[in-house]
This record gives sequence, C-alpha cells and structure tokens, in this order.
Amino acid sequence: MHIYEISKPNNIVEYLKELGVEGGGIKIMAKKAELIFVKIKELKTPAVNILKQDALSVGAELAVPSGVIICEKEYYDCLLIGTKRQLERLARKELAQPFGLKRVAKVLKSLLLNKSFELKIMGVINANSDSFFSGSRFVGQEAVNQIEQMINDGANIIDIGGVSSRPGSKAVSASEELSRVKDILDTIKIEKLYEKATFSIDSYTPEVVEYALNCGFKIINDITGARDEKLIKLATKYGAKLCIMHMQGTPDIMQKNPKYECVVSEVDEFFAKQIAKCEELGLSREDIILDVGIGFGKSLEHNLELLKAHHHFTHFGCELLIGASRKSMIDMITSTPTEKRLPGTLIIHSKAVERGASIVRCHDVKEHYQAFKVWERL
Repeated sequence: MHIYEISKPNNIVEYLKELGVEGGGIKIMAKKAELIFVKIKELKTPAVNILKQDALSVGAELAVPSGVIICEKEYYDCLLIGTKRQLERLARKELAQPFGLKRVAKVLKSLLLNKSFELKIMGVINANSDSFFSGSRFVGQEAVNQIEQMINDGANIIDIGGVSSRPGSKAVSASEELSRVKDILDTIKIEKLYEKATFSIDSYTPEVVEYALNCGFKIINDITGARDEKLIKLATKYGAKLCIMHMQGTPDIMQKNPKYECVVSEVDEFFAKQIAKCEELGLSREDIILDVGIGFGKSLEHNLELLKAHHHFTHFGCELLIGASRKSMIDMITSTPTEKRLPGTLIIHSKAVERGASIVRCHDVKEHYQAFKVWERL
C-alpha cells in the first residue's frame, strides 16, 4: 500500500472519471472536493451573525472579525469558506433570511453555476508604430507572415488592431485607423485565412469593425466595453462575439491615479450593466466575452485584486479573457523591462486560467502553447 498527498486536481470531474468512479458518485463527490472562498464586504452585523450560525449548520465556516458577536459596528467584512455542496445548502437557507441575506443567497447561487470553456490562445498583431511592445508591431506582408506563424505555433484566435491603447496614447481618426489595417484585412479575406483561425478586430470604431466583419472576422474586441450601441448591433447583425473590457477613463488619462471603493464589485457592476444592455439589443451571453482590463485604469493593487478574484466573474456564464502580456504590473513587481517579461506573463496567465479564464491574449504564442499543454497535463 502507498499513501501520499497530491495537489488539488485542476479538473476534479476528469480525475474521478480516470479513477473509474461511478457516474452518479462523480457529481456528488465533485461538489465535496473543492473548497470555495467568498469575500463579503460591508454586511450588516445582524446578517453576519445569522450567516455565521447558518454556515456552521451546513458544515461551512464564516470568518469574521472580533466584535461581531457584540455588534460593535454596523457593518463588517467577512470570508465565507465551504465546499460547493455546503454553499448550495447555505444559499437555500439564506433565501428566507432578512438583512440583505436574500441577495447573498442569489449571488452564491450564481457563483456556483460553473460553466467550462475550451482554452484558447489569442495572438496579438498591432498594425501601428507605437504599441508598448515593439515585438507585436507588424505591417503589410510582414503581418500576414506573422499571422501564419502564430497559427502554426498554436494560436486559435488572432487579434488585429491599428491603434495603440497603451497608457497616454491618443485616439486617431477612423480613416487613419482603417488605412493601417485595410491591407491586412483584405489579405485575410482574399486568402481565406479565417478558415484557419478565428479573427478578432481590436477596435471600437464602427467603420473599422464592420469592414473587418465583412472580411470574415468573428470577434469584436472592444476596450471601451460596449458603450457604443453600434458595436452591439454589429455583433448581432454579423453573428460575431463581442468582448467587453472594463476600463476606467480613456487610454490617455486612465493611469493617472485610478481609484475604486472596491475594484471587484465595481467591475462586476459594470459587466452586469453592459451585459443587460447587450441582451436588450439581441446579443446572448454565449456571444459575450468579458475582460477585466488589466492595466486599463488600474493600479498594481487593483490588478492583483482582480486576478485573485478572477473566478468570481464566471458567475455571468460568459467566457473570460485575460490580457496581461508583458504589462507594466510585472515591472512594478520585479523591475523588469518589457522585452524580459515573458516569465511573469506566463505565471499571471496560468493563474488566470486556473481561476476561470478561457481566452489568453498574448504576444508569445509558441511559449504559451507549450506552457499550457504542460499545465493541462499537470
């Protein structure tokens, strides 16, 4: 007999299947196998005390500050800890409770509705001269060659843009933006490269987006987060997916002292509002991708908080995109220039995938493909 500890399997269902566990047992055991942590901020003190007792009654736990029992303050932050099975039972209990616990129950229920998506690598092509990483800049035939190379290296999606969105960058006219990408888009259409991979247009300019959609593109990567209804209508008209990214401010000013009361809650509220807007205009959640916008109007701490809580955003039932490739947060942690940030990028992206991301937007396709093939086997 041999007994040894293992790390928690990334996919507990597949692991149980490999063991030969009976089908009905897999569903029951999977719910018991994963420990879930839910942060609750500013919960009314009576609700904290009720939730504490209810959590204990189902075998879960609520970590609370000292002073809760004697109601020293009106509100408290707390941490709910339990398995999926325990939290499902707790959510049912809280539906009958006062002091805002019905809302807690509804959020818990949505968080527990896990939906898995196939992991995809999105390669970046910047058809401009001022993107923050020079290794992503390609024009004309050079860009087409790079597209072919990225597909061969394992890219499922190619994201093409003609305007830099780095901090401090300025917007350009629609005609200038289109002129930068037109030849590339035309070649993709003529050579039917869209049959080899999915193409995404990194733009929020309706004229440029529609031109790309007419060239076989299937994703609109909108850094402004679907604020322009024209983009939602174009996605609906052409049967394309729309990536909604969160950004505080605009690229030229977004990194000038960004502030949030609670960055996770505010990004969550933004997504909820924009998803509702998309659904009203005929776009389904299956066609919506969410991007928390690492580095777009966020400090290092904001970025870290969003990455730590990344799994939270799976409750919308939409695919999650992560795009932290070679970004300055790596420099803030390790004092590393852009050209040497690949190791940090791979760590961030691996953690994001572990926490629910299914689309990884990156400059280094070959390295990501290799890393994720090994990661999947582990």
